[in-house]
Amino acid sequence: MPESPIVFLFDVDNTLLDNDQVTADLRRHLNQVVGEQKSKRYWELFEQLRSELGYADYLGALQRYRIENLNDQQLLEVSYYLLNYPFANRLFPASIDAVKATQALGTAVILSDGDVVFQPRKVYRSGLYEVFKGRVLIYIHKEQQLMDVERLYPAAHYVMVDDKLRILDAMKSVWGARLTTVFVRQGHYALDEKANAKYQPADISLERVGDLVSVAASRFAQAAARR
Repeated sequence: MPESPIVFLFDVDNTLLDNDQVTADLRRHLNQVVGEQKSKRYWELFEQLRSELGYADYLGALQRYRIENLNDQQLLEVSYYLLNYPFANRLFPASIDAVKATQALGTAVILSDGDVVFQPRKVYRSGLYEVFKGRVLIYIHKEQQLMDVERLYPAAHYVMVDDKLRILDAMKSVWGARLTTVFVRQGHYALDEKANAKYQPADISLERVGDLVSVAASRFAQAAARR
């Protein structure tokens, strides 16, 4: 693939899609279907697995829960709920407009962490797969896969849009001036001031991903013009 002047990389969870609300919906559904005690155990397994893997694995936690509850047929209903969740209803306002604003200037690509089944399904069912024209990258630790990102989408300059300052800081340490970091203050990670204090500030900070619409042209038009 020929080098592009500018590639915009977008995180998914709590950047384009309100994953905190997805988690709240699942928590409520679990309480209704299996009861609060069993629901509590699911979330304990969920956090254990996240500590081991480094990303949220909803289906993996459900599988671990199943091993402890081999005769609980209610788990199938929970699985159906997860697989058929209406993710398109959880996109943040103007998130698609933000993506399209960057597509007018360069190439837009999803760069996400996640498992190999549920995360791609989330991207597809939310409509993001179509919006990004199939340009979707999902890794276990995306900040450690920048060489692969460069191989697949070579560019003179990159822009990373993410709600996690930790990820932006890690990527900046590798790409330096080749990367513009955009911190979107949405979701519980973005609002954790104590944790964020450990990392360097982003180049651009936005309250909502939709604000990128007004920022994109003014900040990145010059790089895009080199096309």
